[in-house]
Amino acid sequence: MSEQQYDLVVIGAGSGGVRSARIAASLGARVAVVESRFLGGTCVNVGCVPKKMFAYASEFRDLFTLAQDYGFETGDASFDWGRLRDNKTREIERLNGVYRRLLENAGAEVIEAHGQILAPGQVQAGDRVLHTRNIILATGGRPFVPELPGSELALISDDLFSLPALPACVAVVGGGYIATEFASILHGLGCEVHQLYRGELFLRGFDDDIRQFVAAQMAESGARPRFNTDVERIEALPGNRRCLHLKGGERLDVDAVFYATGRVPNTEGLFAPEVGIALRDSGAIQVDEGYATSVPGIYALGDVTDRVQLTPVALAEGMWLARTLFAPEKPAPLSYDNIATAVFCHPNIGTVGMTEAQAREKVGAVKVFRSEFRPLRYTLGSSKTRTLMKLVVDEATDKVLGLHMAGEDAGEIVQGFAVALVMGATKADFDRTLGIHPTAAEEFVTMR
Repeated sequence: MSEQQYDLVVIGAGSGGVRSARIAASLGARVAVVESRFLGGTCVNVGCVPKKMFAYASEFRDLFTLAQDYGFETGDASFDWGRLRDNKTREIERLNGVYRRLLENAGAEVIEAHGQILAPGQVQAGDRVLHTRNIILATGGRPFVPELPGSELALISDDLFSLPALPACVAVVGGGYIATEFASILHGLGCEVHQLYRGELFLRGFDDDIRQFVAAQMAESGARPRFNTDVERIEALPGNRRCLHLKGGERLDVDAVFYATGRVPNTEGLFAPEVGIALRDSGAIQVDEGYATSVPGIYALGDVTDRVQLTPVALAEGMWLARTLFAPEKPAPLSYDNIATAVFCHPNIGTVGMTEAQAREKVGAVKVFRSEFRPLRYTLGSSKTRTLMKLVVDEATDKVLGLHMAGEDAGEIVQGFAVALVMGATKADFDRTLGIHPTAAEEFVTMR
């Protein structure tokens, strides 16, 4: 068993792990990255990137219809699932290579093996023991499927990206952003989709107006969100179909069932039995404000800490930690306020800042500006596509506390406005800004 000395060993080559390794290596540290599955982590391989590609694909049926409103005869458009899947796979493999080159060009060593912490400063990587001054855990999360009879018959979100064939009728179980995105994508690709959620309304944590609006728009498009509905057991049917037995006695027969009921921290096999790392009740690794665990010299960041499960957050944490450990000048603390995010369902959601409920709880009196309209591009035909925009403003200070949108290109639009919220913009600042006409985005600076 060989031994080698490093300044930093990173376990996990997802967004946060790669960023921390690259920055540390560029600052002169001797770095090794240990990864057993794929470079780029969830986001690149079975998350953000392929999901967005599939989301683009799911828009084309409506775009072909829209083209006819503008005078184009599109004919009968057929869809080849295998071509989309394989084109996606080719691009992901290219990105895997990019991540490898980024690490190697920065001077980091890539070790393809399962990483396990044997003791502070010691990492088992295959048949090697790596000795290091610092360890960063960036192992991310994995999909969670609750235990119920027949749960082994369910697919998880990872499976969508490699399906041999696209099922005709699908149940998506869950009410978070992953379930809602998958329901929209599968519906857009031509599947009959039932999204089942045990709560009153999906997308908990988002603004209530946005949640209600998206549910109505999805139902209008022909997707079938079903609330206050839960699965008791799953039964195999002939022809590889599935029967969902629902609470209340109803049954639902589908070709496939996807579970998107949350993610859990990926810590399985990460620690030798004698390593006592403090965990939170959720199983996430407990860290302080500097991402230090309960064991000196061991740090953790990204989804495995279950703070904010977003790729840009993991990237920022990785960069901050690497510079804190190895740069001569230490960076300012990270802020988790006003983190913009998007949900690539239909319609898209973009949001930054507080929801109306959060703002009322924190500051009390707020002013709410809300606009719902039919976008100009859909006015030549019969499409019922609509957009909702909303501002939440502190009545006492006029500061914009929250900005929310559900509609086409919501993520692209909200990203720009996020800069204004981070800078502390007021409603008066919005009012002084002249809009670009005619655009949907101008609505944010013309609300009265």
